[in-house]
Amino acid sequence: MNIGAMMKQVQEMQGKMAAMQEQLGSIEVTGQSGGGMVVATMNGKGELKKIKLDPKIVDPADLEMLEDLIVAACADAKAKVEAHVAGETEKMMGGIKLPPGVKLPF
Repeated sequence: MNIGAMMKQVQEMQGKMAAMQEQLGSIEVTGQSGGGMVVATMNGKGELKKIKLDPKIVDPADLEMLEDLIVAACADAKAKVEAHVAGETEKMMGGIKLPPGVKLPF
């Protein structure tokens, strides 16, 4: 492969990556904990958009449990975002998997 063709592929990949980043802002992913009593919604960029709490879970005497459930729901949503991004990146790259530790587009 010549350097010109390689540069063209890099430019195409950059264009696809920019389009994918734009699309990620409109994707919503939810994570939950406490059997669905705490639900966190993130967009595909990993930005937290909404927290929903079942009123039954709010106990002023046990705020630590509620805090832990919120963190767990956010972590679940973030894991789902990362899995979605990894799948989209793999599709964009034609099935080529990235080496461990390499995360795109972040």
